[in-house]
Amino acid sequence: MKAQPQTSDMTTNFKPQTSNPIPRSARIYVAGHLGLVGGGIWRAFQRHGYTNLIGRSIDELDLISQAAVEEFFAKEKPEYVVLVAAKVGGIHANSTYRGQFIYENLMIEMNVIHAAYKHGVKKLLFLGSSCIYPKLAPQPIKEEALLTGPLEPTNEPYAIAKIAGIRLCDAYNRQYGTNFISAMPTNMYGPGDNYHPENSHVLPALIRRFHEAKQSGAKEVVCWGTGTPLREFLYSDDLAEACVFLVEKANYKAMAFTDISGTVQSHINIGSGKEATIREIAETVKRVVGFTGEIKWDTSKPDGTPRKLMDSSRINALGWTPKVFLEEGLKQAYADFLSRMNG
Repeated sequence: MKAQPQTSDMTTNFKPQTSNPIPRSARIYVAGHLGLVGGGIWRAFQRHGYTNLIGRSIDELDLISQAAVEEFFAKEKPEYVVLVAAKVGGIHANSTYRGQFIYENLMIEMNVIHAAYKHGVKKLLFLGSSCIYPKLAPQPIKEEALLTGPLEPTNEPYAIAKIAGIRLCDAYNRQYGTNFISAMPTNMYGPGDNYHPENSHVLPALIRRFHEAKQSGAKEVVCWGTGTPLREFLYSDDLAEACVFLVEKANYKAMAFTDISGTVQSHINIGSGKEATIREIAETVKRVVGFTGEIKWDTSKPDGTPRKLMDSSRINALGWTPKVFLEEGLKQAYADFLSRMNG
């Protein structure tokens, strides 16, 4: 093992790394490359000229199996890792499969991050989620808000697993001198999303619901909750560009900061900086899909977190900003949905 003890000269200012560029032939493993986020990251690396990408489907590599992950790293010897693979879903899935969400995500993170350390990976980027932050965190949510209050109960198992992944990266960095960084994206949507009628996130669920209502000639679409919660969304290709940027430019020591409790942390937020109510979002999906009926709100269903806007000032200050905003992104997402339904 090549790792050395980490020194303690942590900074509070994120500074881009300008030396030692990554060779375009570097072996880069994208764990979860067939999903919404991973697929976008894979395409972004290709756009940037990287020629030696490594991906495995769930049938080819079971990340829950430590032995399988160890064998994969020993054979493939990736130099860089982007850990996107996770069990994900919306409110219904998180509430229904609580045991699976915490167990499977913990196992994936522990296996991949530990194997990356054992096999001398030069840099690892771990993708978390905005749900790691307290339900009632001050808005917009800064990175320092982590572990300052209770989590949203509906997705607590998933959030706890993601927090564990962040802390594992920090712990390995400080003990072993690894360069493992973590990014917290806001709510995602775009090509390759999961449109399952019950287990998908809010935007793909709405796209499918309005499309099916349009096709059937329904007079109304029923949406969960009151429609009042505020949500921020980021198009998947925008997140992908941010991830490539972080892999190329970021390092742990430059990202590290000390929170109010004196704990050293190093995760960074990635968001669009734009928010809208669920009601406004539903109206936008309705317009993009071309549904002409009414929207009814089932207030017996949970709203989830009342507001969740990320403070992305750290990564914005480095020069990264999103390019695709909601209505344009929804048009592209709906086109992707149609191509997959008709494929």
